[in-house]
Amino acid sequence: MDRAGLSRLISAAGGAVDGISGVIGELGADAVAAATVAELLHRADVPAGPEVAVEAGFRHGDDIFRYELRVTPAGVRGHALGDTELKADVALTQDLVEVVRSLFGPRGAQSSATRVTRWGHLENPGAFDRPLPVYDVFRRLVDALDHPYAVGLAELCVRYGSDKWGHHTYPRRYEQHFERLRDQPLTVVEIGVGGFGDQQRGGASLDVWRRYFPRALVYGLDIVDKSHMSDQRVTVLQADQSSPADLARVLEVTGTPDIVIDDGSHVSAHLLASFAHLFPALRDGGLYVMEDLQTSYWPTFGGLAHTYDNPATSLGFLKTLVDGLHHEEIVGRAAASTDAHIGGVHFYHNLAFIEKERNLDGGAPSWIPRGAR
Repeated sequence: MDRAGLSRLISAAGGAVDGISGVIGELGADAVAAATVAELLHRADVPAGPEVAVEAGFRHGDDIFRYELRVTPAGVRGHALGDTELKADVALTQDLVEVVRSLFGPRGAQSSATRVTRWGHLENPGAFDRPLPVYDVFRRLVDALDHPYAVGLAELCVRYGSDKWGHHTYPRRYEQHFERLRDQPLTVVEIGVGGFGDQQRGGASLDVWRRYFPRALVYGLDIVDKSHMSDQRVTVLQADQSSPADLARVLEVTGTPDIVIDDGSHVSAHLLASFAHLFPALRDGGLYVMEDLQTSYWPTFGGLAHTYDNPATSLGFLKTLVDGLHHEEIVGRAAASTDAHIGGVHFYHNLAFIEKERNLDGGAPSWIPRGAR
């Protein structure tokens, strides 16, 4: 399913049952079922292991779309069954509208009212003496449906191999700012796919955001072509973060971002160029994040040693935004283009969050003396 279809499905999942059903009909129930299976397998994160077969059937009207989800020592795969008979270890049947709402809907929308489970081993007395491999597989699938917001960010960073946890301790700060947005339909853009210049490496953080934000479309930007890492709800684009022309092309694809995360080159000039182009495109209420700001002090990355307030460095520039928060109170300061659009700046170790919102509440009354210019 293309990005436009996924975006429609995610938006509909936050509404009434009739609306979800209508969008499924317009997109095609078979295409929605396939997208649902792909999302479910990604969320469940089932490890390779002993041979296990799960049948998943999704009902829509008079139709049922059946899939085999098979675990093998080589990995996990899912494919449509059609009319093929399958002797599965366990079979799950559930209404497609309910599954879509559980996977792509907001927090608290999850339901299992239409779910039917049939175990394939109940006639085997030995199965009651020990847990079977299928138990853990099926638990992961059901948990992915019933508890899509339960997993924490640090766990996801470890699971997918992102250096945001371990080399750094960013997850708790991200959770402070991102938790309130987690069950919204979002467009998340991250600069820097990882893996440095190796075309085959990277993508860990994109997997983290795809899982952490169950209703988001996630875009990764990298100067190296890593478009082969694109997947359902994840699109990887090639772009130079310091090139306005490249960033303009990116925005043509992504539309208005809700979150931008700069984990790219960490070169001060590049961070400032990306901010100058992407921050104005960010929606009101959105967040712009800059990582690894220690490079502001490192000349190798265009930083300045022993200089702490030069706006040509990333941290020096961010410090000017603090004055911009109070632009209506300051006498004689030249206006900056960001003054009226930043509602908050939050600094942490090597990390900063900038809130985009209207900053035009008005200054102090004119009769309050301010002193000489």
